[in-house]
Amino acid sequence: MPEVPVKMYIDKLLKSCRDVQRPLALLSGPVKDRALRAMADRLQADEEQIFAANVLDVDAVGKTLLGEGLRGERVKEAVTRVRMMPDDVKELAERLRLIADLPDPVGAVTKRWERPDGLQVSRVRVPLGVVGVISEMKPLITVESLALCLKSGNVCVFRPAFEWNRTHQAIESRMREEAERAGIPAGAWLLVDRPEKEVALEIMRAGKSVDAIVPRGGPGLRKAMHEQAKMPILCYDYGISHAYVDADVDIPIAQNVVINSKIQHATSTNSIDTLLVQQGMARPFLAALIRRLLEEYKIQVIGCPKTVALMGQMAMTGHEAVTPATDEDWDRQFQSPVLAIKMVAGLDEALAHIAAHGPCLTAVIATSDYNSAMRFSREVDATAVMVNASTRLNSGDGYGMGPDIGLNLSRVQAKGPIGLEQLTNEKYVAFGGGQLRHPHPVPDTYEDAIMLKRA
Repeated sequence: MPEVPVKMYIDKLLKSCRDVQRPLALLSGPVKDRALRAMADRLQADEEQIFAANVLDVDAVGKTLLGEGLRGERVKEAVTRVRMMPDDVKELAERLRLIADLPDPVGAVTKRWERPDGLQVSRVRVPLGVVGVISEMKPLITVESLALCLKSGNVCVFRPAFEWNRTHQAIESRMREEAERAGIPAGAWLLVDRPEKEVALEIMRAGKSVDAIVPRGGPGLRKAMHEQAKMPILCYDYGISHAYVDADVDIPIAQNVVINSKIQHATSTNSIDTLLVQQGMARPFLAALIRRLLEEYKIQVIGCPKTVALMGQMAMTGHEAVTPATDEDWDRQFQSPVLAIKMVAGLDEALAHIAAHGPCLTAVIATSDYNSAMRFSREVDATAVMVNASTRLNSGDGYGMGPDIGLNLSRVQAKGPIGLEQLTNEKYVAFGGGQLRHPHPVPDTYEDAIMLKRA
């Protein structure tokens, strides 16, 4: 039997989303929380079956790459990426329980006031509707995305990374069974697991069925979504993360902040890409930092002419050297063990550089000067500005909000981590007692009522 064309397949799947949207939005918080906890218990109970499915994915990836003629480190890296670790299922369960413990945003009143005529107005959180997620990432992202959308009352259309196909099916089927048993409507999420790349493109183009879409992956996915999406992109996290080390600074704090911002997870979008250092701090701070980055952490350092000159003797003594940065390097989001370093005259030049080489995703200033900190936080346009704290804290977990579905650089919706609250919108609800917009068409409302009665 011939396979259904991709567009017809996606259109048929998405037709059911609107039917599920309303009952899902009306679910009570306790029902959703019970479902999330039941999912967590089921995943841990069926840990062996999930690992068995993952073994099949690992074998499939290895055989595919060997069949394509690849050998050595590339195959090893790909297999390592797909293989689940012993504690991974436990982490999935913990995330589900953490999301269950968070306050339900749906129905929360964010503001309430009363008008002079007695009209009581409030703003109330409501779900966005249908949220699409295209992922190239591990099963943890799948579980978080499905759970966050469920808790916020949104239908989730999820396109997972195909390398984990059997793993995703094993996890999702168990989550779905427990959700429906707990009272969640069937179809509260869709896992679209056909392997064709056109599947992702058709979801991006389904602007009539999907209200917002989220990319969870690398630059290629973000670029494709930016070009193809027919609906708002909720988590567009392409941007440069900058760090500036001021002249007046606590050197140990500055060094720890820079190292953590880069090393803690070098491939993350909120790891720093560009380090700006006040030139007076070159010898007391920068030289030792670069040596640690090169030798201890194996970071590739590229620098401005002054930075290269400062570290020029390293190449002569046989050490790893700083390579010259190109003009394009200041505009790159590396998401890799690469750091660009530039010396600047002071705060003015640092702010000008950040403004010229954006958009800025996350920015940090290391300083002991209150005025410099306040000016930096006021003038830098970014999803988050950190003062003497790592850029890696720019996340839902880092702010105590719980898991997030991604970082948002767009000026639409909230900037920064998109957690439960940011997966909702707000509607106005007004309670009155006959208030009217004036001038009313008939001045005497009593006579108007009598006339209507006579008619």
